[in-house]
Amino acid sequence: MLKKISPSLLSVTVFFLLWEIVGRYIGMLFILPWPTAILKKIWILKEPLFLTHLPVTLLTALVSIFFSLILGGALAILMDFNKKIEEAIFPIIVTTQTIPTTALAPIFILWFGYSIWSKVIVAVLITFFPVTITIFQGLKGVEKDQIDLFKSFNASKKDIFFKLKVPTAIPSFFSALKISIPLVLIGAAIGEWLGATAGLGYFSKRMMSQLDGAGVFAPIVIISLLAIVLVEIITSLEKYILRWRIK
Repeated sequence: MLKKISPSLLSVTVFFLLWEIVGRYIGMLFILPWPTAILKKIWILKEPLFLTHLPVTLLTALVSIFFSLILGGALAILMDFNKKIEEAIFPIIVTTQTIPTTALAPIFILWFGYSIWSKVIVAVLITFFPVTITIFQGLKGVEKDQIDLFKSFNASKKDIFFKLKVPTAIPSFFSALKISIPLVLIGAAIGEWLGATAGLGYFSKRMMSQLDGAGVFAPIVIISLLAIVLVEIITSLEKYILRWRIK
């Protein structure tokens, strides 16, 4: 029976048990709320959390994923198209990741106010780099022999790109999508934390000002579960679309 227990499930169970024990031993919810206290808080605050704040964060995340994939995909295609473009763009892309997003977020709020766009820009800045690199590596993953074979049949660059590189890069696209989901949720929460009137990040900040530790952790738990659910949905979609690649 024990052999059938997943190692990941066992480790997660042990982690939460230790967290529960340590939290109850400390006995101060505002410092370290234990898991059952957090779940209880989620149940008590289920209406504002799920009906008011979750839809705001989810909308921001979905819009951010869309723009991250568009921007990252476009940059990846440009870099794959021309080596000089790659050499010109790549350092700029890397440099954007050295800029502290929390320092720029107040500027975006100044520009766009508390609208969704200030949070979208924060999330896109966090996300588009790994998306770009993942898709770019997928496009570059085509073997030279395959390209030479296409050229031997007088295939144009357009044919090579759409009939060879794009199909080869589809798994990388799904990988980029799965990578972007947790990142955009984090980015959306950071943007809401720094300036918003609704959203899970805003709710967590409000609970922090009230020294409600369980209330601070409640949105974090929801964001984590939401990321897991969305990634599983994308994984299932990937398996369905690429079922011909799965043995």
